Amino acid sequence: MKREQFSSSLGFVLAAAGSAVGIGNLVAFPVMASKNGGAAFLIMYAFFVFFICLPVMLAEMSLGRHTRQNPLGAYTEIGQNRAWRTVGWMSVITPFMIGVFYLVITVWIFGYLAKSVMGQLNELAGPDSFSGFINSNELFIYMAVVIGLTFAILQGGVKQGIEKAARVLMPMLFVMLIALVIYVFTLDNAMLGVKFFLIPDFDKLTGKVLNGALAQAFFSLSLAMGILITYGSYIQKNNNIVHAGKMVAGLSVLVACCSGLLILPAVFSFNPDIQLSELSESSIGMIFMFLPKIFLALQADIGYFGASFIASFFFLLVFFAALTSLVSIIEVPVCSLMDGKGVSRRAALYTLGGAMIVLSVISALSFGRVELFSNLLSYGGVNKSFFDLVYDIFYETILPLNGFLLCLFVIYRWKKHNLDAEISQGNSTFAGSLLQKYVNFSLGTFIPLILAVIFVNTVSTIFFGKNLLF
Repeated sequence: MKREQFSSSLGFVLAAAGSAVGIGNLVAFPVMASKNGGAAFLIMYAFFVFFICLPVMLAEMSLGRHTRQNPLGAYTEIGQNRAWRTVGWMSVITPFMIGVFYLVITVWIFGYLAKSVMGQLNELAGPDSFSGFINSNELFIYMAVVIGLTFAILQGGVKQGIEKAARVLMPMLFVMLIALVIYVFTLDNAMLGVKFFLIPDFDKLTGKVLNGALAQAFFSLSLAMGILITYGSYIQKNNNIVHAGKMVAGLSVLVACCSGLLILPAVFSFNPDIQLSELSESSIGMIFMFLPKIFLALQADIGYFGASFIASFFFLLVFFAALTSLVSIIEVPVCSLMDGKGVSRRAALYTLGGAMIVLSVISALSFGRVELFSNLLSYGGVNKSFFDLVYDIFYETILPLNGFLLCLFVIYRWKKHNLDAEISQGNSTFAGSLLQKYVNFSLGTFIPLILAVIFVNTVSTIFFGKNLLF
């Protein structure tokens, strides 16, 4: 079958940005920054994005465009042995399993959006509302809607599905984010939040904080998930990969900065005396347990209807971010099945979608509703649910391993000169440039070393309860 392509570089940038801008960027990042040096954390995050993550992005995009293959096909074609084919399988299975728990989180967001629109903000702000919601029967109604939307986008293919959705949803997301930031700035005590976010405190930049900033940068850009290899296979040969990569990285940093100017001022307008230790760095904790209380508190100034409208606006923003990320995650195994077996997009969607829905339902039932799934295993001294197991193995652990192996593959198997030649297509100034030298050097030396250290420490911390670094 003829390879699908994005219609333009802009289409790719918006699609890749949709993958990169997720709930972690919008919610968890601002609190991490405020607790760990404010603007100092933001500066380090931006540094890691451009000096650590950008070379990995360029490697993934180039590998995909060169082979015109999904991750499994790319590793198999160039690797020419069973070991590299196994790495390719890891790069396909990982996004599939990440899609399992990410679908559940997206359903939660859509459920809160629906309840906000229906004027049930008072219920959402209740102390036990979240635990009740995630174990309710109505959750599966929302799941059906989210699955339907996701499959409708993916069914449209690259141009008419993924790119078309990104061209609509991403500009709307940016406009909504800016509009909410402007509104929050009008609230009392909002500048206290701006102060906590933008005033740098370099004394808080410990090794643990730097590790957190690097992990946030690496994961927020969807690296090592096979997404950029897959999307890269849809890029036209005359498109400038370097320019596209810089655009995606810049948009990710911009959204992270804007989200800090949204979340922290909102928190301090709610309670100017709040201690930052009270805030959860977990996206789930902030979105579903803390922020509804802030929205409800707005009713004193703008009434219950106004507060519900602002809450709906916010949850729509987060839902757009989650949906575009979910689409990109699922596209990887779908593309792999289409390429590997020669099946139609519809057949691949139904085959993989059926398996993912079953696993997602099991994940949704693992929060106390079904004991077997809720207390599946115990490791690292903690009882873990099925949801926890999938998250710990595929998101926390295998992603840095995939990144490490990708760097070795590109530099030492595919070779530097092939990487340079691919990036140079559409960018005549890359050959011989300082960026070329830096990309080659970093991918072959300290970037894989950093990822290897993160992988080993993650395994030790999560599965054995021993942090080797901090």
